[in-house]
Amino acid sequence: MAGTTVAEVMAELAALEDPKIREVNEKHGDDHGVNLGKLRAVAKRLKTQQELARQLWATGDTAARLLALLICRPKAFERDELDTMMREARVPKVHDWLVNYVVKKGPHAEELRLAWFADPDPVVASAGWALTTERVTKKPEGLDLPGLLDLIEVGMKHAPQRLQWAMNHCLAQIGIDHAEHRARAIGIGERLEVLKDYPTSPGCTSPFAPIWIDEMVRRQHA
Repeated sequence: MAGTTVAEVMAELAALEDPKIREVNEKHGDDHGVNLGKLRAVAKRLKTQQELARQLWATGDTAARLLALLICRPKAFERDELDTMMREARVPKVHDWLVNYVVKKGPHAEELRLAWFADPDPVVASAGWALTTERVTKKPEGLDLPGLLDLIEVGMKHAPQRLQWAMNHCLAQIGIDHAEHRARAIGIGERLEVLKDYPTSPGCTSPFAPIWIDEMVRRQHA
């Protein structure tokens, strides 16, 4: 569907807005009311359109930005452009999709991981940690895993929420994927007690690292 204008897409997104969905999303900090299944259907119809994606992102609208991340070409973004987008992405779902659907798939992931990892902005830093967690699992060669555990041990307890979640995920992943560091990772989790009392739905794994690690390792050996 080449030739679709931003105005047409924005009108379509406005028509999909559902106040009940918005109410649920806003509890998680996501200010949009579009069903994600319907959003993905729009993206599937539009197909990849990099220029339209850039224009949708520029609107600042959350639903438009999510759609932009679905129709963009991840490898087409420049490094500095992605850095700017990350600093603009304050909404959790937009931040999450930007990291997972775009940055991870592009050529600048490692460079941005290093640039963001110790950024003074905790939301940007959380993206650096998310990219580090990806490497812990898929390409750990060259990572200083004991050093990462040191940073988590010192910094996770009092980190802002988004950064704390990202560090906790990294802690769990080190414990799950690297048996030689498992006991230490579990020990750090037990001492810090981060997310220990997080409410977990039936059938879901607790984000508390010691439980998370044990459960995933059990599944690997089941």
